[in-house]
Amino acid sequence: MIALMIVAMTAATIAVTIAATIAVTFGSNVPSIHVVLVQPEIHWNTGNAGRTCLAAGATLHLVKPLGFSLDASEVRRAGLDYWEHVDLRIWDSWDALERELPSLGEPWFFSTKAKRLLWDAPLGDAKDVVLIFGRETGGLAPSIHAKYGDRMLMMPIASPHVRSLNLSTSVGIAVYEALRQQRS
Repeated sequence: MIALMIVAMTAATIAVTIAATIAVTFGSNVPSIHVVLVQPEIHWNTGNAGRTCLAAGATLHLVKPLGFSLDASEVRRAGLDYWEHVDLRIWDSWDALERELPSLGEPWFFSTKAKRLLWDAPLGDAKDVVLIFGRETGGLAPSIHAKYGDRMLMMPIASPHVRSLNLSTSVGIAVYEALRQQRS
């Protein structure tokens, strides 16, 4: 129990430090980062992505259907005591979110099938950026690949034995790469 309290206090300190650094770096002109999980299936990944979004000042968008209930204690546990503070938006469908996509920012899609590396994308060029991830077992729908093929990015993976990274790990890498580029 004490170890969990220490971890929570340490994570809270890190989140406050990150928020302060972002505020000092960008002042009142803070760029907006949106993370979209399209039909996520695993509650732990969603909880972890939510915590990352909160720490980085990003908004988390979840596109239904979800593979779990948001009321599940596992989602709240993965997001620790931060879950209630996550800027969370729920969408009934990809079509509903896609209609609003232009108002959210410059979209970038993540896929193991992409040819362009995350590092080669100008995530810092637009003031607002939308980072879009597919479900854990199937990724993004073929129709999304067909429509947004030029905006597909992949994570750099050196080993031929690794097919993909965990969804919440990918979210963390992409969010902080976007922040890094926006800061430059």
